[in-house]
Amino acid sequence: MLVSNPATLPTSHLLLRHGLPGFIGTSCIAVGALGVGWLPGTTDLLTNPIVDALRGTTSGSLIARSLVLIGVAVLLQAWLLIGSDLYHRDAWPVRKLQWVLLMWIVPLIAAPPLFSRDVYSYYAQGRLFETGADPTTTGVGNLPGWFDIGADPMWTESPTPYGPSFLMIERTISSVAHPNAYLAGILFRLASLVGVALMAIYLPKLAKAYGVEGSNALWLGVLNPLVLMHFVSGAHNDAIMVGLIVLALYLGTCQQCLWSAALIGLAATVKPIGLLALPFIGLQFAGIGARWGQKIKAWLLTGLAAFIAIICVYLVVGSGYGVISAAFGTPGSVLTWLSPTTAIGQIIGGITTFLGFTADAYGVINVVHTLGTVASLAIIIWLILTSDRRTPLRGAAIAFGVLVILGPVVHPWYVLWALPLFAAAGVSIRERRIAVLLTIVLIIHGMVEASTASDNVWDWSDLIAFVIALAVVSIVSLASPRERQLILNADTREKSRA
Repeated sequence: MLVSNPATLPTSHLLLRHGLPGFIGTSCIAVGALGVGWLPGTTDLLTNPIVDALRGTTSGSLIARSLVLIGVAVLLQAWLLIGSDLYHRDAWPVRKLQWVLLMWIVPLIAAPPLFSRDVYSYYAQGRLFETGADPTTTGVGNLPGWFDIGADPMWTESPTPYGPSFLMIERTISSVAHPNAYLAGILFRLASLVGVALMAIYLPKLAKAYGVEGSNALWLGVLNPLVLMHFVSGAHNDAIMVGLIVLALYLGTCQQCLWSAALIGLAATVKPIGLLALPFIGLQFAGIGARWGQKIKAWLLTGLAAFIAIICVYLVVGSGYGVISAAFGTPGSVLTWLSPTTAIGQIIGGITTFLGFTADAYGVINVVHTLGTVASLAIIIWLILTSDRRTPLRGAAIAFGVLVILGPVVHPWYVLWALPLFAAAGVSIRERRIAVLLTIVLIIHGMVEASTASDNVWDWSDLIAFVIALAVVSIVSLASPRERQLILNADTREKSRA
């Protein structure tokens, strides 16, 4: 039964209604992470009796895995119920949703990383940078003891694709935390939480500037379980980049476009892909109905502001310039079925190899990747040339979405480059259903990918835990009429689109 007027109820009541279930979910995830999360080989946690029981026995592994998967399902239901309230009444004030987000985050702050161990690669890169080596040209495999630190062997020979400002964060955290790799992981999570905080504060304001209800944007773009799984638990540095982009786009609505362009430059020094937002900052600067001369002038000025910011960061940090080639080469060195172009390339390549036309699938995959890259660039240019047909914010959201869909590699957190921007730009009922379904699919993908730090293969206990969790996800997603209406039912009502 829906609350008659949640906006008039005390925050404590709403926290108990929706915040507490999500808190229980993330608490289950945090406890389960002790058994199936990533822990470096040098941490004292491995000698803890509880941790040892959860990691060292089949029954303990089953309990830990079940806690993680069921916790994610409970978090998903809490999120869907809030979405159902918003779907019917737009009743949740932004400030109260921000308190709910904080409540959900707290249990994960000190928990072992889940769904990815990139934080330990960050730490290893910081240690490498401290030794005087250039992580943009040198892999962490050159660092003594890299395996015990917990870095993923997949990336040991790969240069970092991260920019100088994040290299500075890596070096600072590694210096403070050394030799405690687990502490470094927690500090990297705190750094990613800065990005999540920027999203939580400025995404509703950005949405309001474009005539979209801030609580809806916050629910879809920040309270989303994928943010909790990958920006908080996984502590990916993409959170910092996205937070800076959201802040920059908001400042652009306040006629502070040169400062916003500088922030885009700063975001690009975390991950170079952040520069994709710059042309749309220029469109904000030029204004609605601007002539081409005004647009070109705005692009030149915002480009100059971003360039100055990038150069200043490089001069302060003193890192190398190999990040450009690394940014395009390192992520794409891994084949993921989540990438449509990679999936198509592997299917076609598998067929041609089976028929004897090719020696292996890699040549076909490379061709499809190239076609995808060309197509994405063409679409982005078209978005810029036809900018009068949509707001700059929606143009930026589509550009990031196209880049992810047609890119050579897709990780679940890449979707979060675009999803918050779409949420702030405004989505139709149909688009929101698609976003919710995509969230559920990627949540299940994260459940499958969650594994122990020892990289054990799936055994019967993993399969049982997954089947149970999959059943729970199906129940919480479809059993209640409120969730079914949110996910599946058509509605003639349309949300405003900026």
